[in-house]
Amino acid sequence: MKVAIYVRVSTNEQNIENQIVELERYCKARAYEVYKVYMDKGVSGSKESRPDFDSMLIDASKRKFDCLLVWKLDRLSRSLKHLLNTLDNLNSLGISFICYNDNIDTTTSSGRLMFQMIGAFAEFERSLIRERVCLGLKRAKEKGTKLGRPKLNMNKYEIMNLRNHGKSIRAISRKLGISIGSVHKTIAEI
Repeated sequence: MKVAIYVRVSTNEQNIENQIVELERYCKARAYEVYKVYMDKGVSGSKESRPDFDSMLIDASKRKFDCLLVWKLDRLSRSLKHLLNTLDNLNSLGISFICYNDNIDTTTSSGRLMFQMIGAFAEFERSLIRERVCLGLKRAKEKGTKLGRPKLNMNKYEIMNLRNHGKSIRAISRKLGISIGSVHKTIAEI
């Protein structure tokens, strides 16, 4: 099995080698092949976008490895929502997940059960967020708040006049401060 190792420390003063040595030892004891070690040094776990974390996700989407191994869950993410989304993403790609210190191993039956429970919690959280957003939109409508983008004040005649005088769509867009798509749409409607 090809394993990707992800390690992270929040400051440059912290030693990242301790995590790497332990996780490589873990792989060697189980005859796992280490595909690559992804390491973010001096990067907070509260940031959803991190250089090597993002690189690991890209490689995961290309199925370059079979399993992701981390030292602790908080090395992967400090946000429950981000953690659940990441684990759900890995699960949908068919990539196993092992957390060394927290005893989560989705290569086993009990670990897969735990992973499915995590996925169920992620789905539940998405559902709750959707309900809150819908409720907020409903309340805003009841208060008379206009939803969506404000309508653009476009002078159709000015657009056609500029077009008839040989101006390009892009030039019209720039001159009137509206999008190229809006210019196209207006011309098509006339």
